Amino acid sequence: MPRLVLASSSRFRRQLLDRLELPYAWDSPDIDETPRPGESPRALVHRLSLAKAERLADDWPDHLIIGSDQIAVFEGEALGKPADEAAARAQLARFSGHRVSFLTGLALIDTRHASHRVCHERYDVVFRQLGDTEIARYVERERPLDSAGSFRMEGLGITLFERLEGDDPNTLIGLPLIRLCQLLREAGMDPLGSP
Repeated sequence: MPRLVLASSSRFRRQLLDRLELPYAWDSPDIDETPRPGESPRALVHRLSLAKAERLADDWPDHLIIGSDQIAVFEGEALGKPADEAAARAQLARFSGHRVSFLTGLALIDTRHASHRVCHERYDVVFRQLGDTEIARYVERERPLDSAGSFRMEGLGITLFERLEGDDPNTLIGLPLIRLCQLLREAGMDPLGSP
């Protein structure tokens, strides 16, 4: 069975991958995530998820390498992680009462065969009406500065929503497990196979 590497330093992605109970290593790809001029959100997550996995390919021969990247999209604008608490509060105030889409790119490189697959998953969040005081309280308590969209779905962020829409809620945290399992099976690794 091929060996697995997660190209990410995100503890949230590691926690998601832990759920599959597969042995894996993780390594930080350390790439420039700056969007290119005119690059669409979909093209950006495609490029970055693949670049993260490619960055580790030479260091991990005979492995399956998972790369993932996520971006929030609101009113056609791609939004990354907030720079500070003021930016987080401003993002959440903009989202109040609105739908925000999250695009996650997922890449799987098979260094045994020099092949790769990249797919994209979308997950929508509809925010309830949020007041300035509760936004400030949320940001102070959770400090979601390392999260696209300024919230953590796996934490108190769930209190901000009216509803969630999509195929796999793990997508919102940054690693679409349903699609990942499909890619792993296609590459010869059965998540339910023998330990």
